[in-house]
Amino acid sequence: MARINVNTLRKEFGEGSDAVVAVEDVDFQIEDGEFLVLVGPSGCGKTTTLRCIAGLEDVTSGTLKFGDTDVTDLRARERDVAMVFQNYALYPHMDVRSNIGFGLKLSTKLTSAEIDRRVEETAAMLGISDLLGDKPKELSGGQQQRVALGRAIVREPEVFLMDEPLSNLDAKLRAQMRTELQELQHELGVTTVYVTHDQTEAMAMGDRIAVMNDGRLQQVGRPEEVYRSPTNEFVANFIGSPSINLFTAEVNGDTLVGPGGFSYTLENPSYVEGYDRIRAGIRPEDMRLVSEGGNNVDVTVVEPMGNENFLYLTMGDIDMTARVDSSMRPQAGETVQFAFDEDALYLFDAESGDAIKTKTDDVDVGVKEIQS
Repeated sequence: MARINVNTLRKEFGEGSDAVVAVEDVDFQIEDGEFLVLVGPSGCGKTTTLRCIAGLEDVTSGTLKFGDTDVTDLRARERDVAMVFQNYALYPHMDVRSNIGFGLKLSTKLTSAEIDRRVEETAAMLGISDLLGDKPKELSGGQQQRVALGRAIVREPEVFLMDEPLSNLDAKLRAQMRTELQELQHELGVTTVYVTHDQTEAMAMGDRIAVMNDGRLQQVGRPEEVYRSPTNEFVANFIGSPSINLFTAEVNGDTLVGPGGFSYTLENPSYVEGYDRIRAGIRPEDMRLVSEGGNNVDVTVVEPMGNENFLYLTMGDIDMTARVDSSMRPQAGETVQFAFDEDALYLFDAESGDAIKTKTDDVDVGVKEIQS
């Protein structure tokens, strides 16, 4: 297996003044056997980064290493990687057995008997042994995805690269396949880079997640680290479902004053010393309804979720979401009050977006900031 080192990776499309920077000086390391998820909005550079690691895109500058081997200028077929794409890319005229084993026939000198043995072992691992004689058109989406995974697994590569492989599946099957992929990766111990725009998928699957935006790597760390201690407002807003509640507040001594009459007196005002204005954030699960002493919000929608309710609220001109116990169900149009603990309050620089205070007072999460 392989450790992957990405060093000041830069990828530009076009030349001169017309060049478009898709990936800008990205640095990170993936440990041997680790499952790293690249996550970010569409167009942030995550798939381009993956394709550079695969050798499908030439690198403009920077280096890529697998272990001690510099692979920056090696072709894809020389890098010992296997890639799984969003579309399954199965050969419609071949049965499942041939689809899984086709790459081995092209790229190795294994005997037919050895290829068949590997294919059958891989099919058994994926639970598709009874489908080996079927054509792709006879398979469901989940079965086709397992065949595509089998084609990658059977090669026994140093690195798995996966580009949104579950995006064509329905919600229930996606959740099932997420679990199966994690189990497979842990069983095989293959270094894996997985691309998705779905932050819930990233949080659920990754040993670590790397958040990208506008071609830059914003932060990398364990999911709980990135969630609790985002390096900036973008990461805080992107990671978490429902999203964090964010609003601008004026600093008046030790008190934050915000929209809709919001007022909160800080027990530790040192966080905002030197600031006239900040961005404040409160995660939905940290908001609690109180009978008095809180800030007023108007209820617009109540969304029952079974074991909890989502409350959609307005505070002045700011939309907010609260995640509360199912026993709390105010009526739409009602005005309620909310409160929160200071430990749960996030604060960001209003100009740069950099974090001033995050939710780390009760735990040391040790987030590693890669690039601001």
